[in-house]
This record gives sequence, structure tokens and C-alpha cells, in this order.
Amino acid sequence: MNPETKPHRAGFVSIIGKPNVGKSTLMNALVGERLSIVTSKAQTTRHRILGILNGDDFQLIYSDTPGIIQPKYELHNAMMSFVYSSLEDADVVLFVTDIYEKHDEEPVVERLRKMTDTPIILLVNKIDQANQEEVESKLAYWKEQLPNAAEVLPISALNHFGTDGVLQLVMERLPVHPPYYPKDELTDKPERFFAAEMVREKIFKLYKKEIPYSCEVVIEEFKEEEDIIRIRGIIYVERNSQKGIVIGQGGVALKKVGTWAREEMEKFFQKKVFLEMYVKVNENWRTDAKALSRFGYQ
Repeated sequence: MNPETKPHRAGFVSIIGKPNVGKSTLMNALVGERLSIVTSKAQTTRHRILGILNGDDFQLIYSDTPGIIQPKYELHNAMMSFVYSSLEDADVVLFVTDIYEKHDEEPVVERLRKMTDTPIILLVNKIDQANQEEVESKLAYWKEQLPNAAEVLPISALNHFGTDGVLQLVMERLPVHPPYYPKDELTDKPERFFAAEMVREKIFKLYKKEIPYSCEVVIEEFKEEEDIIRIRGIIYVERNSQKGIVIGQGGVALKKVGTWAREEMEKFFQKKVFLEMYVKVNENWRTDAKALSRFGYQ
């Protein structure tokens, strides 16, 4: 090796934290692509999504995980298993909180306190919503809560404030290792996964109360032709009454979801999209182990 050539660094960087603290916004800022759906509602990320950032001498594999919650049913247990598995193989942990949150005495904080071999970078997000005194107070609080953290930094992921510094800190802590994935890959997820996420994001934006959390989206067909992608998706709900709400009077609501999602897909895939959407009932799928397995949660 040429002595002037930098050693290649590669590793897994797990982004963890409570729902709605800005984990997905942070990963999108770090990777530069809109990989994780971002809405104002909590629990929007249900899977572990890898975003891959490549350079000549590095490969960062970011893992955006579901928000840390107290499980209420089987779906939540599956979501939390993604969080804890991401900690087990992490080379660096980005623990994201925000200016309002307190995580003290929670299982994940206790677990992080015991992690002495993995660098932890604690990020206090949304500092644009606070004054200097509040930010300094919150930083001091977290330095006391997690004294083993390598760094405690203030950031605003939405405004890209401090995110370049995060990248530099992560790079310094990555192990020397060849790339894990081909250098032209952006994520480990297939295209149909992101098509489903785009539909699910629009459901979160259009419907209220329990409806978004009761929906799961499955892309049954994804056919890429020379000048168009043909996609057929199914929105699964838990009850017939929910099916009626999702479809809406005269199919208006479902048509709006489809139109918004198609427009998003065309931007993402850079190609014309023909999208068909249907709604089906799968009773109590969130507590059904077989359904969860079929939907990719186990």
C-alpha cells in the first residue's frame, strides 16, 4: 500500500432514540437521500433501514431504527427487536434525543451506560427551538446521564446545523475495514420497500387518530419497464370500519393517497409511475405473529 494512501474505513452506525426526536431526518441529512419517511407523527419508522454513504476511503452504513417505546402488542415487540439488534452489531451509536426529552432511568439508557466498548455520540436535536441557556442546560444534563458518551453535541438535523461535525466524529471512530456493500449501493432495502414506505407516509399525513397505526402497506407487484414502473399495492387494515375510512366516500381518500404517493415515487425513482392501490382487511394483524412475519417484522 502506498504510505500516502488512507486506510479504508467501514462500519455500522446505529441511530437510536425515542419516537419523533428526528432520527429519520438526521439519517436523511447524513446520507443525502430521503430514505426514511419523515412525518410529524410518532412511530413512523417500523423497520431497521440501512442508508449507505460511500467515499473513496470509507463506507458508513447508517441504521435508522424504530423509536424506542414500551411495547403494547406484538408489532411493538418486533420493532424493539430491530433497535436492540442494531446495538449489538454497531461500530458507533448515535443516540438522538431532543431539547425537550428526558430518557433517564429507561432500559435503553441503562444499556448504553453499560456499553464501554462501542463509541456513543449523543446528539441533542432541535436546538433551533430553544435558547442558549436551555441548550447548555440540556447538554449538561446528558453529560451527567451518560458519562461514558464519547461526545455530547447540539444539532438541528432539519436545518443541517452540526451534522457535518457528526460525520467527522463518526469517521474518526470507524474501524479500518473493507466495504461491506458494493460502492454504488445506497441502501439494503429493495425498491418496492421504499414504494410501500411512500404510501405509508401519505397515510400518516392524510388520516387521523388510530388509522395510520392500523395500516400496513404491501407492494404486490413492481414491474419496471423502459419508460414506466407499474406498481400494485395493498393497504391492510384491521377492521372493516377502517377500510371504509381509508377508501373514503366515492374512493376520494384512497385516490388522494395514490396521487400523492405516485408523485413522490416519480421523484424518487426518476421515472413515470403507474400506481394501483387496494384496501383489504387482515383482522388484528398487529397482534398476529403469522401476519407480522408475512409483513417482514420477524
